Amino acid sequence: MYSARYGNIYTVRQLLQLAQEAAGEWTPQNFIWRKHGKFYDALRPAVEPEGLDSPEEVREHRRVHISRVNELFENLDLFIFTLGLTEMWVHKESGTVFPTAPGTLVGEFDETLFGYENADYPQILRDFKRFYKLLMDIRGGRRFKVLLTVSPVPLTATASGKHILPSTVYSKSILRSVAGKLSSSKWIDYFPSFELVTNPRLHSSSFSDNLRTVRNETVEMVMGHFFAEHSMVNDKKSFIKSARQDSKASIHCEEELISAFSQ
Repeated sequence: MYSARYGNIYTVRQLLQLAQEAAGEWTPQNFIWRKHGKFYDALRPAVEPEGLDSPEEVREHRRVHISRVNELFENLDLFIFTLGLTEMWVHKESGTVFPTAPGTLVGEFDETLFGYENADYPQILRDFKRFYKLLMDIRGGRRFKVLLTVSPVPLTATASGKHILPSTVYSKSILRSVAGKLSSSKWIDYFPSFELVTNPRLHSSSFSDNLRTVRNETVEMVMGHFFAEHSMVNDKKSFIKSARQDSKASIHCEEELISAFSQ
């Protein structure tokens, strides 16, 4: 589905740490978690859904993964990233950021080890600029283009202690503002999938009955606008067909997995 087996990268801090790891500047800590006798990469908890047999196997899988990511960073022309969340769970001692809270998909929650953070506008903007500079260093100064979007999917839960509605608006407002600021660069563009889905003219009809999942027909509408704007991409019909089939076949997003298993 992607150019590497990232799992879900919800926050810019996760993205920055991935680049730092690929560049050999940083090593994640406390990232091997257990569940039912199996071991998982906590930075990609759903990539191997059955788990692995040993911590050494997890480390080897990650070593191969990071080598592929580094190769990708060196050779890409266009980097597409969706800004998804501001809230994150962090290993207190090392600052390692995880895509899901410990104890949801895998692992166990320990408040002495893990803490909650909610990144603000300056932090996210700074993290993305550091990411861009680091990729420039990895590439030996060769420029690359970035296409940003903002996820229109509302939060399913929040650890902020506030109601989910203002928490969602707060998060999406910050992410959209960061995307707007970054897209003032000639090398960074923004595609308004967030606005297309949440447009008041649609009367919330973009979402399924759970008011979170974006309908397949809405995805088709958004991608129709995308291909109309970016005419160099010629395989519109097969892309939309593939996206529709994939959305019906299985669940790949960690957030959706959590929701499915909780029922």
